[in-house]
Amino acid sequence: MKERPPFKPSPTLTLNERLAALRNLPAFFKLVWETSPLLTLANILLRFLRSALPLLILYVGKLIIDQVVLLHNTTTAKPHDYLWQLVAIEFGLAILTDAFGRAVALIDSMLGDKFSNLTSVKIMEHAATLDLDQFEDAVFYDKMERARQQTVGRTVLLSQVLSQVQDFITIGFLSVGLMAFNPWLILLLLVAILPAFLGESYFNDRTYALTRSQTPQRRELDYLRYLGASDETAKEVKIFDLSGFIIGRFKTLSDKFYNDNKQIVIKRSVWGAFFAVLGSAGYYGAYVYIIAQTISGHISLGQLTFLAGSFRQLRGLLEGILTRFTTVSQGAIYLRDFFEFFEIEPKIRHTANARLFPNPVKTGFTFEDVGFRYIHSERWANRHLSFTLHPGEKLALVGENGAGKTTLVKLLARLYDPTEGRILLDGYDLKEYDLNDLRFNIGIIFQDYLRYQMTFSQNIAAGNINQKDNNELIVKSAQQSLADDLAKKLPGGYEQMLGKRFFEGVELSGGEWQKVAIARAYMRDAQLLILDEPTSALDARAEFEVFERFTELTRGRSAVLISHRFSTVRMADRILVLEKGEMAEIGSHEELLAKNGKYAELFNLQAMGYQ
Repeated sequence: MKERPPFKPSPTLTLNERLAALRNLPAFFKLVWETSPLLTLANILLRFLRSALPLLILYVGKLIIDQVVLLHNTTTAKPHDYLWQLVAIEFGLAILTDAFGRAVALIDSMLGDKFSNLTSVKIMEHAATLDLDQFEDAVFYDKMERARQQTVGRTVLLSQVLSQVQDFITIGFLSVGLMAFNPWLILLLLVAILPAFLGESYFNDRTYALTRSQTPQRRELDYLRYLGASDETAKEVKIFDLSGFIIGRFKTLSDKFYNDNKQIVIKRSVWGAFFAVLGSAGYYGAYVYIIAQTISGHISLGQLTFLAGSFRQLRGLLEGILTRFTTVSQGAIYLRDFFEFFEIEPKIRHTANARLFPNPVKTGFTFEDVGFRYIHSERWANRHLSFTLHPGEKLALVGENGAGKTTLVKLLARLYDPTEGRILLDGYDLKEYDLNDLRFNIGIIFQDYLRYQMTFSQNIAAGNINQKDNNELIVKSAQQSLADDLAKKLPGGYEQMLGKRFFEGVELSGGEWQKVAIARAYMRDAQLLILDEPTSALDARAEFEVFERFTELTRGRSAVLISHRFSTVRMADRILVLEKGEMAEIGSHEELLAKNGKYAELFNLQAMGYQ
């Protein structure tokens, strides 16, 4: 997909840009409706009913005052029943107004929570479809971060839009009486509040542009918070005395954000006060005119109250609508950030009528001049790779850090697609195979495996989460990775919470975590097992036991090992040596030593450490 250029708002958006941003609202309301049709309908209905109440209350108030004046000026006694009926009606309308307001607020809150949950799920679902290399792109992360920010509080936008509609209906009711008296009053009202609207619009634009430009630095700020106060970082922060550096960097960034925001806030407050004076002057000018008309006898005291109240409420409603228009259009612009994330499409896709993973594998995996380069990188991570991983073969990958070993196995598992060349499985391109079936038949444990803050059994079941309730398989996998002995020592056994994030959690050593991670690879009946530095945290005895079992369990299956320990590497049938992403040599341990090439150099360097 050809990506459109990133949206870069100008410091001040034009009216056309604002109106264009409102095109995001239909898709937004579709999501809101999907969240809860019942709550959405109830919200709209309650707001419509509530919009008519201000006019009714003002009109009943006019009748009450006119009735009081009439009774006051009448010398003969008259029954007060009608007056008390009017008071009771106004009291009932006041109760209804409060009840409808509270009901709307309640529904807004419920709808907001449901919407936040729904959109968070949608972001996670969409993120799960995207390619691994997209997650390694800073531009993508900025987009995802902005999308995440829209999951919370976006129903405020729903409330604001519906409030706009509600206020427009209320204004329609109130304007009928005011226009019948003098249409020029509404024009005076618009002139008085228009400057305030333009001012709010300008400063909202500046705030949006500033917030958007700060996204990368705010991600850094969140990362610094994590570094400065986390159980996972505390050890290294203390030993290297990094707290001063981290806190200093945090203060620098947070102070910059504070100062940038402060400039806008101060200017906004000053201009806001000036525009508020203009609005008040317009209102009181109209108020004086209405009073003068009452004194001259052109309107009654009840009409004075009705018109003054109508004008006051119209002023507030119009100010709210104009100011809210700025906020709504601003929110609609922010929605672009949200929907823009969902426009990102994966390059690795599920294909129709895809092939199933062969069982058994007949000719193996073949790399044909395969090369891969990361997004925004000019350096090739892998280049000119041509070899075959035969059925049942144990292949070890050797090379210095950055030689492209992990990238190669990610290509094998189709976490990446080659930038050039192709990878075949039994003579067919990997792209022709069902993606889920392909990955299910490949068991892989990376060196940077996750340490889930979950139970012991859930940590193992992560290797095949569909079998999370299969206790027999979980225990069997733990036994195969030597993690079973560890489970027996834990207070809660397989239901013991691991990690210190949650109550009564137990932290494991690096080697213990590694045994749990290796158990994940055994959770599925995979035809290809890939272990990336599988025993780096294990002691020599545990490493020997793990590989004894690994050799036995992978009999008849293909396996790929990445290791810097040559005691592990020499157990493989063949060894592929990578140098700067390219294949330097391939062969058995004995063959490569006889060649006296790169492998022999690395082997002898490590052997010298044991002499």
